[in-house]
Amino acid sequence: MEIRSERQLNAVADEVSAITAVVRPILLGILYSLKADVVAEAGGRDDVKLKMLPRLHRAGDGDTGICFEYAAHDAVTRADARVSERVLDALKYCRVPGSSGGTGDVDLNSILFGAEKAGSQQLIDTAGSLLTDDSSLLSGSRGRPVKLKKHLTSAAAAFRKRGKGDDLPHSISGLWRTDLFLGCVATDYWVATTVKINPTQLKGDRGLRIGIVPAVQGASDRVYLDDHRNLVVCPLPYDGSFVETFYLAWEVIRAFFASDAQLPKEVALPRPAARTVARYLADRREYAVLDVVEALAALAQPELLVTETSAADLVRSGGTSPDVITSAVLAPEPRLL
Repeated sequence: MEIRSERQLNAVADEVSAITAVVRPILLGILYSLKADVVAEAGGRDDVKLKMLPRLHRAGDGDTGICFEYAAHDAVTRADARVSERVLDALKYCRVPGSSGGTGDVDLNSILFGAEKAGSQQLIDTAGSLLTDDSSLLSGSRGRPVKLKKHLTSAAAAFRKRGKGDDLPHSISGLWRTDLFLGCVATDYWVATTVKINPTQLKGDRGLRIGIVPAVQGASDRVYLDDHRNLVVCPLPYDGSFVETFYLAWEVIRAFFASDAQLPKEVALPRPAARTVARYLADRREYAVLDVVEALAALAQPELLVTETSAADLVRSGGTSPDVITSAVLAPEPRLL
């Protein structure tokens, strides 16, 4: 699996050029995530026309959510203070040993689990290097914490069964809902975390301790205990200008695809800036995607983003299909002020 991170270099200038700058890597991310046999039928990646991209791309309801999962995971691993402070507060709520100090004193880390949930393989990034045989999972129930490493494969297999008929202990039977494992490396204690880009979809379950959601504009971003869900809710603040631009660009792409690579109706894209970018795409629908991305460079905000590509480790969780449905993850990273 390939992870393409779009890192912000400069502040957002005008809205149209900023959206155009972000649309370009999204188009590339979609193009390069297409299965090789599908691309071959279309004449190869160099010749895939823009109008064919919505027909070849198999969209999923979780596409945007996966981006948010990875962005949250990456912010913790990079020790982004704005995110780490919230995560540390959440770990203190869970009484994780080693979380009592400040962000500079605690070795926080994250394990990305389950970004690939549709095939026979699961993404478990950095688990091999971070987890030991003694790594303990704090489930919130009474009794001795379970050992995390030996239950990872069972949790991955349980997802395919939607939690039914799995081999997980009762105290952590909801572990299949996990998106991240957050913890302190020095003490080797971890907590299962669910990540939802839509706060209304946040659900608790046995073994889950933390729920990460984006902060709501104008509302408090403090960490709090949700007694109803039995979760410590951790709203993540983010750079409103860039991440908002990322989702505006995503909205343009989704609306453009839904309109079969034609200019969407105004009700689908009511913001003038978004419609302008969609018109850029509609005017170029007969050209190859790579040529369109190159042509849009002249209209995009210069030096807004830099693309970094990395490979994530995949471990097999069982099953017979060799296919990996999600072959790429595209995620935004705001500028560090």
